[in-house]
Amino acid sequence: MRKIKDKKKKSHVPFRLNMLFFVIFILFTALILRLGVVQIVYGDDYRREIERTEDVTVNNSVPRGKMYDRTGKTVVDNTPVDTITYTRLQGTTTEEMLETAEKLAGIIEKSDSKVTERDKKDFWMLLNPDEAKKKITKQDEKEFEDKKIDDKEIYKRQLSRITEQELQSLTKQQLEVLAIYREMASAKALTPQIIKTKTVKNINGTQKLVEEVTEKEVAMVSENLESLPGIEVSADWNRDYKYGKTLASVIGKVSTSGEGIPLEQLDYYLARDYNRNDRVGKSYIEAQYEDVLQGQKAKVKNVTDKSGNVLESALLSAGKRGNDLVLTIDMDLQRAVEEIIEQELRQKKSYGSTQFLDRAFVVMMDPNTGEVLTMAGKRYARNEDTGKMEFTDFALGNITTSYTMGSVVKGATVLTGYETGVLRPGAGVMDSPIKIGPTIKKSWKNMGWINDLTALKQSSNVYMFHIAMDIGKGNYRYGQPLSIDTKAFDTMRYYFNQFGLGTRTGIDLPNESAGFKGQDKLPGKLLDFSIGQFDTYTPMQLAQYVSTIANGGNRLQPHIVKQIREPSEDAKSLGPVTQEISPVVLNTLDMKSSWIERVQTGFRKVMQEQGGTGKSAFAGAKYDPAGKTGTAEAFYDGPLRKNYKEPPPTMNLSLVGYAPSKNPEVAMAVVVPWAYQGKTGHSMNMDIGRKVMDKYFELKEKRDSTSNKATNEDNIE
Repeated sequence: MRKIKDKKKKSHVPFRLNMLFFVIFILFTALILRLGVVQIVYGDDYRREIERTEDVTVNNSVPRGKMYDRTGKTVVDNTPVDTITYTRLQGTTTEEMLETAEKLAGIIEKSDSKVTERDKKDFWMLLNPDEAKKKITKQDEKEFEDKKIDDKEIYKRQLSRITEQELQSLTKQQLEVLAIYREMASAKALTPQIIKTKTVKNINGTQKLVEEVTEKEVAMVSENLESLPGIEVSADWNRDYKYGKTLASVIGKVSTSGEGIPLEQLDYYLARDYNRNDRVGKSYIEAQYEDVLQGQKAKVKNVTDKSGNVLESALLSAGKRGNDLVLTIDMDLQRAVEEIIEQELRQKKSYGSTQFLDRAFVVMMDPNTGEVLTMAGKRYARNEDTGKMEFTDFALGNITTSYTMGSVVKGATVLTGYETGVLRPGAGVMDSPIKIGPTIKKSWKNMGWINDLTALKQSSNVYMFHIAMDIGKGNYRYGQPLSIDTKAFDTMRYYFNQFGLGTRTGIDLPNESAGFKGQDKLPGKLLDFSIGQFDTYTPMQLAQYVSTIANGGNRLQPHIVKQIREPSEDAKSLGPVTQEISPVVLNTLDMKSSWIERVQTGFRKVMQEQGGTGKSAFAGAKYDPAGKTGTAEAFYDGPLRKNYKEPPPTMNLSLVGYAPSKNPEVAMAVVVPWAYQGKTGHSMNMDIGRKVMDKYFELKEKRDSTSNKATNEDNIE
């Protein structure tokens, strides 16, 4: 029985194996058939899919943010312009680009002003390959074979052997082709490169048209796009400065499409996802707020094959125009102040001994917030192109140039005397000439016995001299030499810095000057320092200084941007605020409030009491002014300095003020360098100061009246 069972069990094994082999055979057959279908029927399709080897993300530029003044007026805008662009595929050859450039040159006109000698040599070699090859000598080939030189050196030698005559052989038509080709050759793969657009050159705030795409060119290029691979007609933008020269130097400039990113900033911007041909802010507000104004580029992903052909494009993120800036500047006030400066310069230039007078500055700011309301500067100079005398914007000089300012700093001298303990409020001094050795120093008149308030009111030099000598621990004797502790220079500069004098104000603009410190530490120079005739200061520093006194002791950081706003979809309104620039207190004077109030009283006496040095100019002013006048003996160091062996002596005029004196809302600094020569001249500083302060309150009254009228009409409705 056992043997019979074993025999039956063995008989089933071959059958199961056969079934298994059969199933495996069927599966392999199906697999082979499937592979055959894939290989034969769909092979080309799948091969193309496999060759999709690169995803290229391209950033497309967007218009920059706009600028508005504090009242909502548009200061800087963008103007749409027609543009011809070229987009290079990854596999595009030099020959293909050259062919396209030749066709395009027959349709459009392109200036060759940017074509360099190196461009011409490269192009000549491209057009004359056989002749270019002959520029390589047998000696060159031998040195190359011996590995003494490389292919770069070979190419360099070829270029050097191209003659001027050979370059002159390039025709005008060929140079036009070159101008187009050089733009194409600089294009980054799959990134539009501008070939021609409206190009405007800014010269001292005046815009000069250099090149522009015509309607005829747009039409002809559009009709021939099929034969111009990579060429497109699109819309681009240019900066539109609504107020022309007004504030032009402070607003700054944007690079053109041809310039792209300045070479010295290339690495910085490339690391921040910019393209080489992107336009960026080159100076001042445009540069300082580049990150805000530039906006967010549209990102497009292009899927390409190995040949560089675009298979698919997908929008990764939509672009967004740059955010807008609301400036602290009041453009109505700015323009009015600039007109006043020009009028005064014209008038005072007719006076005698004013051959060096060529500029004047005015800064007006809110002493409670640091907002710069006006930053005006004008220079009267000869236009190098026309040879004519004309006014140019020099608002930038308010922060980049510095001068000896004279008696306007005496408020700081008095407060330094209080703080150091060498002066008590109300202390009297005999104002009569002092003599140090053979040198006599005095005030503009003998004032007799005076206190600190009278010293400010009548601008006593002698009173300030005594403060300086006491700080320097000098034992003054008439006609005798004076020795001082030179640390007094550091002490006085330390306290002057607390007001903003002799240190950067921190304004939100680049390249601000801190002024210059006098180097000699002689006793007489310390006395000069006390009356503003040793160190130099900028007009913006004067504005910060007088604001610090006006507001009771807070040194506020001046700023020219008030708000940052998102782009508005409605052209008639501003977008939502993303950032409000808040006041920044840089330091608070560590002085008794009663001391600051006493200097405020002295400043009010300057402009409102009989005998005050500013009374004649501000008589009858209804806005309760306070301030300090200044005249400094200086030396001319302007553009005509090269004509003189020694710097000629001259007089600088200045003025600081604020109003109303009890509750200040506006502070002002006026500076007129090199105003005249000799002891008698004019009062351009006070003439400007009165007019600009009048204009501020005139505009305010007019706007308040309009606002009240609108409110009353709303209430009636």
